[in-house]
Formats: sequence, C-alpha cells, structure tokens
Amino acid sequence: METEAPVCQTIGFLLLDQFTLISLSCAVEPLRMANQLAGEELYRWQTLSLDGQPVWASDGVSVTPDACAQDQRGFDAVIVCGGVGIQQAISPALIAWLRSQARLYCKRLGAVCTGSWALAQAGLLDGFQCSVHWELMASMQEAFTRVKVSSSVFTLDGNRFTSSGGTAPLDMMLHLIGRDHGHTLSAAISQMFVYERIRNERDHQRVPLKHLLGTQQPKLQEVVALMEANLEEPIDLDELAAYVHVSRRQLERMFQKHLYCTPSRYYLKLRLTRARQLLMQTPISIVELAVVCGFVSTPHFSKCYRDFFGVAPSDERSDMRLHPPPALRPEGQSLAPQQPRNTLEQARDEPTFATVQIQRR
Repeated sequence: METEAPVCQTIGFLLLDQFTLISLSCAVEPLRMANQLAGEELYRWQTLSLDGQPVWASDGVSVTPDACAQDQRGFDAVIVCGGVGIQQAISPALIAWLRSQARLYCKRLGAVCTGSWALAQAGLLDGFQCSVHWELMASMQEAFTRVKVSSSVFTLDGNRFTSSGGTAPLDMMLHLIGRDHGHTLSAAISQMFVYERIRNERDHQRVPLKHLLGTQQPKLQEVVALMEANLEEPIDLDELAAYVHVSRRQLERMFQKHLYCTPSRYYLKLRLTRARQLLMQTPISIVELAVVCGFVSTPHFSKCYRDFFGVAPSDERSDMRLHPPPALRPEGQSLAPQQPRNTLEQARDEPTFATVQIQRR
C-alpha cells in the first residue's frame, strides 16, 4: 500500500523591530535542512513585517521581508521573532493582527527570544507555559500573571511553542520536526549542523544570579558562590550562615524571599544540574556521578534526580546516546517530484539530498 506524501507546512516568521538575527536563523535553517535531507518540500516559510517594510535586526542588519503580514493568510504556524526593546516594538496594530491570526486563521503560534512578550500582551499565552530570554523572565512573570513563565530553553505547550534566545530556537525546531516527521530526520539535521546534543524541555537557561538579585544581596550571592564551589562536599547550612555572619534562620529567610526556596533545595538543584551536565557530556559512571556531586549513595542520587527531572539518570543517558547514522534512500528508489521552491532546487546538488527516509503517517 502506498503511503501518502506528507502535507507541506507553511510557517510565517513575523520580524519585530530589533529582532535577533541568530534566533531567526536558528529557527529557519532546520526547515531548509529538513527539506534537503528528505528530498521533498516538508516546509515553506516566509518572513513578514507588519507593514511589509524592511526591519532592522539588533545587529544593525536590515532585512527586507517576503511579504506584508496584513496581506497574508493561511499559515500553519506563525512565529514572532523578538529581540532588543520588545516593549517598544509592540503596537496596537500588531496586537490586533496576532489576535486575528489566533481567532480566524492560525491556531499554532510560536515565539523566539523575546517574542513571547508580544504573544502574552495579546492575551494569547494566558493559561499556557512559555519560555522567554532570561533577561525578561522576572518582568514578564510580573506583567502577565496568567502566563506560566518557565526557565526552560524552550517550551511546547499545546498549540503554543516558545523558546528563549540565542541558539535555543534550533533545539525547539528540531523537536517540532522530529514530532512531525520522526527522530531520524531531526537527528540527521543536527549532524549536518555539527550540533552535538539536542536540548530538550528539561534543559534550563542559566540565569546569572546578579540579574535576579541585583546588587542588594551581597551575602546571598556569597553563599551561592560557596555552594557552587563546593558541590562534591556540600557545606552544612550552619557553616554557610557563619561564613556570611548571619544566623541559619536569617539565611533561610533570604533564600525564601529572593530565590523562592530553602537553602537546602537550592543547593540540591545546583548539584543535580551539575550531575545532569556530566551525565550528558562525559562517560563518567552514574556511581561516580553520585560521588562527585555530593550524594551519599547511588540510590539516593537516582531518587533525587528522578524527583527533580522526572526521569531516572540511567534513562536520561540512554536517551542521549548517539543514534546510528540515518539510513540512505535505497538504490533505485525514485526521488521526490520537483518542487518549485528555490532552496530545494539548489539542494538537489548536495550529496545529502534525499538521504533520509522520513516517517510517514
């Protein structure tokens, strides 16, 4: 029985003034490579601005969009690309357009870097969990109390998908492509980009403590620095308090007020985060991991890890093992019919063209 060709998805990238070019590139390039490796047009995309005029990126590059957003309909998804000064980039016309897209034309909405702020201001993230660049996490949570702001590098929540800045959109798009067409394709894309590990929603942005606390809590910053420097042999809380000349009760109050958890919980989070980095980036055994991250036994470490990350360390490592190279298309199998998009035509000369058999539904 013949399998149906996958439906091509069309994605609109709405560029806001001062958007970050790296986040846009990291969102678009996986789509191009998906088409190249599959040998057919799985995705189309257009860059948009609200009025069709060129938009300045945060690095001073002027980008002329493919189309005016006001004139376009029928996107399978729209991704808002934000960057510097996101509040100034949002206008009543933008809010109205986003709301009309969600109501009438496009049910799947996404954002990269600071673009989540625009979706939230339009009321389109109410009740949803979302990611945003760490610089805006605190202010966004305060401004939009009905939005669940996460520190994850990206978040997939129903028909909303949002990522933080930098290269995080690459991870998000690889997950979306894998969900659409199978892990073999997303793994092959990461190999083409020399991208060693695809991060998932359990990976969190490392938010500088100074950003969270400012300069008003030097004692708390000193305690956290001591914790970070002593993960293998954790320091007792009474000793930590003594180092900065406060009582244990005062130390606990500082943590609760500014970091929203107990000192013990914060210390545990640091140790588990370090353990996860070593688990994924080194061949060190789980037994050794438990020791170098200050746990009294391997079973205790495994339980804490599973409680915190929702997966056992042994399962986490199994998931991150290198996958075998993607299967080449069997000799003699016909290539996909020619597609009109120029990027796909150009990719036909590449040796990797149509080398991945995508998952058919």
